[in-house]
Amino acid sequence: MKKLPTIYLEEKTHRKEKQLLIRFVYNDALIVKVRSIEGSLWSSTLKSWYLKFSIENYNKVVNLFTDLVTIDTSKISKQDLFKRNITKEEKTLLNSFYLFLKGKRYSSSSIKTYTFFVADFINFHTKKAINELCNRDVELFIEKVFIERKYSVSSQRQFISALKLFVQFYPETEINNLTLERPKKSRKLPSVLSQKEVLKLISATQNLKHRAILALIYSCGLRISELINLKLADFHIERKQLIVKDGKGRKDRYVSLADSFLPLLSNYYYSYKPELYFVEGKNSGQYSPESIRQFLRRSCAKAGITRHVTPHTLRHSYATHLLENGVDIRYIQTLLGHSRPETTMIYTHVKRQDLMEIQNPLDIALQKFKSTDKQSENVFLSRKI
Repeated sequence: MKKLPTIYLEEKTHRKEKQLLIRFVYNDALIVKVRSIEGSLWSSTLKSWYLKFSIENYNKVVNLFTDLVTIDTSKISKQDLFKRNITKEEKTLLNSFYLFLKGKRYSSSSIKTYTFFVADFINFHTKKAINELCNRDVELFIEKVFIERKYSVSSQRQFISALKLFVQFYPETEINNLTLERPKKSRKLPSVLSQKEVLKLISATQNLKHRAILALIYSCGLRISELINLKLADFHIERKQLIVKDGKGRKDRYVSLADSFLPLLSNYYYSYKPELYFVEGKNSGQYSPESIRQFLRRSCAKAGITRHVTPHTLRHSYATHLLENGVDIRYIQTLLGHSRPETTMIYTHVKRQDLMEIQNPLDIALQKFKSTDKQSENVFLSRKI
């Protein structure tokens, strides 16, 4: 399957309005997709497709192409994109809510997400006083924002969680906390690579730093946030262990280092000489999650893996392969840092070995047909039975 060209998003003033430009090397398949977006136009002057610049149109483009191609958004000002029309008093209230969440000891990621969703909600109802907001306003926000922007079910669940906390923090609203319901979680099976595909992916990654990152994520089952927060002091080489500090749910855990990873780790360390973190970006700061996603896409293309693969796919693969190798599900739960065994049990549904041993009923039917009719010639589905 031929790899589709990268899409570059850019903001530019055209026809006296700010526009969202969609640039890519000529490709018939991508042109058909862009044309399907309501309001998309071609500019011969800009040599680009474009839409009115807005968060709604930005999300339309990203949601349409995110699983198909690499999307470069480096020229998009996120500050302009998410600009809100909120009053000084509302900003003060949101800052207080931010501090309230910090006091509750939520993770920095959760605090940012929750504050973002509440700010978006207030901005949507900017013509209505906050203390007058009710449950119908919540429904309208979900209908007009979450549904139209095609936000995921998990994002909607996060919004409801954020709103429940906001009502707790600011009970003056008319929103009934008890009637706020989160939609049920999607029960999608995780995408998993075979062990052969994992090895092909790592060997196709020529950059030493990138190879070390992918090998460590897979061999230790790390989340991408855990990888970028990993410090050199967290490696216990003499014990062949790694401590993952302050993981999801503020939990620490130990995982074992693969013997085959240690020479790669040594080679990487003496070649790059990181100072504080296992992998570092500019000025010895933390490495960017988006950088990891980008080089992972390139490595997949080189390895001939056409499926959509993310860093979390490697974590899913690690858990599934442990299960296939006979490791008890309770140990896997500990290694992954799951709070509940139900979360880990999902890997029993993608375990290949047991599934492959189950004989298909169609094969059984054909075998019975042959055994009962000894006179008949071999039966094949490809011709008349």
